[in-house]
Amino acid sequence: MADVNPGPVAPGAATAGDTAHEPAPAGVDAPAAGRGNKWWTLVAVSVGTFMLLLDITIVTVALPDIQHSLHSSFADLQWIVDAYALTLAAFLLTAGSLADMYGRRLLYLIGLVVFTGSSALCGFAVSTLMLQLSRAVQGVGGAIMFSVSLALLADAFRGKDRGVAFGVWGAVTGLAVAIGPLLGGILTTGISWRWIFFVNAPIGVFALVVTAMKVAESRQPHAVRPDWAGFVLFTIALASLVYALIESNTKGFTASLVLGCFAAAFVLLLAFAVVEWRSRRPMFDLGLFRLPTFSGGLIAALGLSASIFAMLLYLVLYLQDVLGFSALGTGVRLTVISGGIMVTATIAGRLSSRVPVRLLIGPGLIVVGVGLLLMRGLGPASSWTHLLPGMILSGIGVGLVNPPLASTAVGVVPPQRAGMASGINSTFRQVGIATGIALLGALFSSEVIAEVTAKVAGIPALAPRGPQLSSAIQSGQVGQFIARLPGPARQAAGYVTRAAFTGGLNRILLVAAIIALLSGVVCLAAIRTKDFVYLQGPPQPGG
Repeated sequence: MADVNPGPVAPGAATAGDTAHEPAPAGVDAPAAGRGNKWWTLVAVSVGTFMLLLDITIVTVALPDIQHSLHSSFADLQWIVDAYALTLAAFLLTAGSLADMYGRRLLYLIGLVVFTGSSALCGFAVSTLMLQLSRAVQGVGGAIMFSVSLALLADAFRGKDRGVAFGVWGAVTGLAVAIGPLLGGILTTGISWRWIFFVNAPIGVFALVVTAMKVAESRQPHAVRPDWAGFVLFTIALASLVYALIESNTKGFTASLVLGCFAAAFVLLLAFAVVEWRSRRPMFDLGLFRLPTFSGGLIAALGLSASIFAMLLYLVLYLQDVLGFSALGTGVRLTVISGGIMVTATIAGRLSSRVPVRLLIGPGLIVVGVGLLLMRGLGPASSWTHLLPGMILSGIGVGLVNPPLASTAVGVVPPQRAGMASGINSTFRQVGIATGIALLGALFSSEVIAEVTAKVAGIPALAPRGPQLSSAIQSGQVGQFIARLPGPARQAAGYVTRAAFTGGLNRILLVAAIIALLSGVVCLAAIRTKDFVYLQGPPQPGG
C-alpha cells in the first residue's frame, strides 16, 4: 500500500490511493505489509486530536481553581496557557521537518509519549512554575502531534474518502470541545483540578497502541534537514512578543522592558524572514504566500484563535470570579458554545467537498465576530444569560470554519508537502492563541485599572484601596479582599468589582470581534478554488 502519492488528488475523485495494496512510489519507504490501515489511522489521529483539544478546554475551566490552589497571579494564569501555546507554535515547523525526514508515524508516537508524560507532571505540580514548565513540555509533544496529524490523514486517504475523513475529524474536534468544559468542571469540582491532566493517561496509552500497531509509516522523498537557525529566531521572537504583551499588564506599554521586547521581537522576525528567504531549505517556505488561498487559510487560523478561543479564558474568569459559578457550573454554560461547534462541524466537514471553502470559512468567521459583538453590553447587574445568544452564534461560526480550514491547510500543496503546510497552519493557530490571550489580557488589565480608579474616587472608604482592588480583581482574590473590608465598604466594592470586570470584558469582546470580522472579510476575498492542487494540472518537477 502506498502511503504517499505525490500527484494531485481531488477530494471527490476515486484514485489509486484508495486501494489497499498500491506499490510505494520511488523514493518512499513502503510500510510493512498489512501494517497500514487508513481507518485505524483516522482513529489514531482523531484520538490524539481529541486528547489535545480536551486538554485545552479542560484547563481553561480549571484555571480559577488552579489560581487559588497555587496562589497564581493574573500574569501566571496567562503563562499557564501561553507556555503551552508558545512551545507548540515554536516546535511545529521543526517537528514537521523531522517527521518528513524520519517518518510521520515515528514522530507521532514520540509526540504521544511526550504529551502523555508531561500531562502527568502537570497533575503533580506543586507550584505555578512547575505547572508552567510542564505545560511547556506538553506543548512540545503537542507540536509533534499537530505537525503530522493532518499529513497522516492526507497520506492515508484519497478520493471521496478524504472528505469523509476530514468530516469525521471535524466531528471529533467538535465533540472534544463540547465535552471538555463539562468534563473539566466535573473533575475539578468533584475531585481536583489535577485530574484534568491525569485523564490524559488512558487516552494517550490507547492512541499509542493504535498508532504502533495500525498506522503505516510515511516520509517525504528527499526530505530536508530541520532549519535550526529559523527555529531559534522564530522561537525567541515569538517569546519576546508574548512576554512584552503580558508584562504590559503591570508595567504598561511604555515601560522600557516592554518596548525593548517589542523591538527585539520585530528585529528577530525580520531576521527570520531574511533567513527563510535566503535559505535553500527553509522550514517556512515564504513562497507559499504567493498563493492567496494559503495566506487566507493562515489569516483564518490566526483570527479564529486570537478572537473566540483567546476570549474563553476571560469568559471563564467572569463566570467564576464575578458571577460565582463553580467549575462545573461554568463547564455546563460553556457547552452552549461547544454544542454549536459540534453540530455545525459535522455538517461543514461534509460540505467542504461540495461547497467552495471560502463560503464556509469567511462567513463562519463573520458569524463568530457577530456572536462576540452580541456578548457585549455587560453591566454590574448582568447575568450569564446575557452571553447566551452570542455564545450560540460563536459556536456555530467556529463549527463552520474548523473542518474546511483543516482541508485547506493541505489542499493547496502537493501531498508530499502536506507536512510543512499543515505545520504552518497549526503554528498560526497557536500564535493566535498566545498573542490573543496576551493582547486581550493587556487591554483588559488597563481597562480594569481605569474603571476602578474612576469609580473608587467617589467612595471615601475605597479610594485609598483602588490599586489593591484592581490587583485583586485580576488575580482572582477579590472575594478575600472584600471580606477584609469594613462592612459599609463591602457592598460598594462588590459593585465596583463587577463594573470594572464587565467594563474590561466589553472592551476585549469588541477587539476580539473586530479580529474575527476582519479575518472573515479577508478570507472571502483571498481563498480561491483554483488554488487547490487537485484542480491544477500534473505536478511540475520539484514541486
